[in-house]
Amino acid sequence: MPHVDDPHAGRSATAPHGRLWTWLDERIGLGEIQALARKKEIPLHRHSVWYYFGGMTLFLFTIQVITGVLLLLYYRPSAEEAYESVQFLMAEVQFGWLIRSIHAWAANLMILTLFIHLFSTLLLAAYRRPREITWVSGVALMGLAMAFGFTGYLLPWNELAYFATKVGTEITGAVPVAGKFMLRLLRGGDEVTGATLTRFYGIHVAVLPLVATGLLGLHLFLVQRHGMSVPPTVERMTEGRRRAMPFFPNYFLRDVVGWLSALAILAALAAFMPAELGTKADPFAPAPIGIKPEWYFMFMFQTLKYLPAHIGPIEGEVVGILGFGLGGAFLLLIPFLDRWSARGERSRVFIWIGIAIIVYVIVLTYLGYTASPTQ
Repeated sequence: MPHVDDPHAGRSATAPHGRLWTWLDERIGLGEIQALARKKEIPLHRHSVWYYFGGMTLFLFTIQVITGVLLLLYYRPSAEEAYESVQFLMAEVQFGWLIRSIHAWAANLMILTLFIHLFSTLLLAAYRRPREITWVSGVALMGLAMAFGFTGYLLPWNELAYFATKVGTEITGAVPVAGKFMLRLLRGGDEVTGATLTRFYGIHVAVLPLVATGLLGLHLFLVQRHGMSVPPTVERMTEGRRRAMPFFPNYFLRDVVGWLSALAILAALAAFMPAELGTKADPFAPAPIGIKPEWYFMFMFQTLKYLPAHIGPIEGEVVGILGFGLGGAFLLLIPFLDRWSARGERSRVFIWIGIAIIVYVIVLTYLGYTASPTQ
């Protein structure tokens, strides 16, 4: 007969699960996790569809990690061997071309779903108290995702990536006061060389993943702590009029459908539009006409092209960079600036600001891809 003070007494005899479940339950508390999942509820309203983009982004990030680790098995981070190692991976390694294509397309889809997730959160004022830190961590994760894209773009060491990185780092060098230091820090010198490739590789596979893991853990913890936000109109409803669904299995199964949809799109893009390698970078060759950045940097790139050489006594490029810096700071501080949403009221000002940002990004991105190379 078990001792009366044994907290696990009789659990094996009454547990509906097998021995493995019981063994794990005693050590890590699977039962408590299961009870939490069954107790958790997801609000139901006409904007509930936007909830699924957060999980979709996390799913695509997981694919990025897995395919990135597989690519590391063959990649060699030096100017002499980087291009050849990627070429060998795509031509000789079984399904190597597919893994690289999935990694490249997953990065683009992840940033797209992250944009959707961020701006749907903005338009629904989901950043209001007590979720200010959740919003700040989300905006920081967006910045990290774009940094992942920027540093990873150079790693194949092809012609397009080389000159796009050269242009991108030159823009960084135009930042007032700290620009020259940041330029040399990123490049490892005055020019884009093998030292730049090595630095970008270290940032891409070590520094950014470390920071992203901490921020992602904080973000997920805060989402679990505060639950899913609802629009102010739903929040003002009486308790009896609000609707919700259980997280498990109802919402979880719908989330899985979203993941599988993203996987189907990703597989189709990777199979029918595989990532190309192009020609090896030659620092002494002239830059090709019409060098363009990745689509998620295009609106910034095109804005800088439209600015005049000088705006008053200040260079136009410097004004543009300062403008984007202030815009990023504004986006980060929105929860602390929006006093209407903090009181549970609908903030039309910040809704229109969010819509204006979305329209601006879409229009400038479109113009960037349709403008002639000489513009």
